[in-house]
Amino acid sequence: MILTSLVDVEQVVAANFIAYSRASKEALKSANILKSLQVDVLIEGPKGVGKETLARYISPNANILKNESDLKKITKKSSDLIILNIENFKNLHLLTSLSKEHRVIATSNKSTKSEILDKIFSIKIFLPPYSQRKEDILPLAKKFLEEANEIFSQNIDLDLKEIDFNLSENGDSIKRDVFFNSFLKDIDDKRLIDCMERFLANKLGTKNDYKEFLYLYEIPLIRVGFKKFKSQLKMAKMFGLNRNTLRKKINDYEERL
Repeated sequence: MILTSLVDVEQVVAANFIAYSRASKEALKSANILKSLQVDVLIEGPKGVGKETLARYISPNANILKNESDLKKITKKSSDLIILNIENFKNLHLLTSLSKEHRVIATSNKSTKSEILDKIFSIKIFLPPYSQRKEDILPLAKKFLEEANEIFSQNIDLDLKEIDFNLSENGDSIKRDVFFNSFLKDIDDKRLIDCMERFLANKLGTKNDYKEFLYLYEIPLIRVGFKKFKSQLKMAKMFGLNRNTLRKKINDYEERL
């Protein structure tokens, strides 16, 4: 059975699971129903979409199993079980006996095709990637910004709408973007030079290194120039470059600008 009914409810943040998008509201409604039902649940979706967070919301006090060796630690007195990345578990037959003694909530980074899992998990929830849940991106980024401020003991105010978020790893890459931009907010030139030095340390070694890595300076400079000066003519004047020289650099970096 797959819970797919759509609901029109107010956006909510429940136990760190952010639900502003339609798909997330669906999942949260299903989770609220499942909190009071002793049935086994499989939560599927790509890496970083909030599967573990939703599983913990369904059963906050469950024992977390991250790999197959953790199965040995289970006792009859154990409460609900949350099994992360169940697609990596080889001994699926053991799950059959476990599900008779415990409620099992499992996550999987991919759609599973297994008769054993289909028999165990009568209910499945699918969480789509954030590219299909765009209403959740900014609220999630705000949560990560609060986390960054707490970790770094700062009060950084970022304009999250200005960040072009990388969604390749969903919430994981959104978090990296927020932390990275938090770091850059008050960075001074010394720290920036230190970062560049570390980046280049293991990359140098050819006879053309200077020209090869010049783009690290020129591309961001040209990008900012476009935003600030609007025209190539004014940009060339402010950069102290010949207009033809600037045009050539823009053409050279066309795919990266």
